[in-house]
Amino acid sequence: QVQVVESGGGLVQTGDSLRLSCTASGRTFSGYGTGWFRRAPGKEREFVAAISWSGNTYYADSVKGRNTISRDNAKNTVYLQMNSLKPEDTAVYYCARKVSSGSYDVPSKYDYWGQGTQVTVSS
Repeated sequence: QVQVVESGGGLVQTGDSLRLSCTASGRTFSGYGTGWFRRAPGKEREFVAAISWSGNTYYADSVKGRNTISRDNAKNTVYLQMNSLKPEDTAVYYCARKVSSGSYDVPSKYDYWGQGTQVTVSS
């Protein structure tokens, strides 16, 4: 049974930082890209950031310059460092494994989604 678990969310104030972690059981992420998405209340799921197995990174325009995605392959873990948080960053954040070729910002190219971690940014 593959498990993907996100952690690190919480309630913070505008301008604060958080580091989210995404850990998969076994070697689930080995050889695959990994992406972070988020879903805000009443909105569609949207792409946040992704990292290829080789370390290439991709960001949504809304978080570029504020977020940094990284991975520790030895720990089978992907991180999302979020700085200068804004109220509009409030959402449930999910990570998933990219299994299809093509754009990194398309949810259908991913499988093995975690349950998500809530990030709430107060103004």
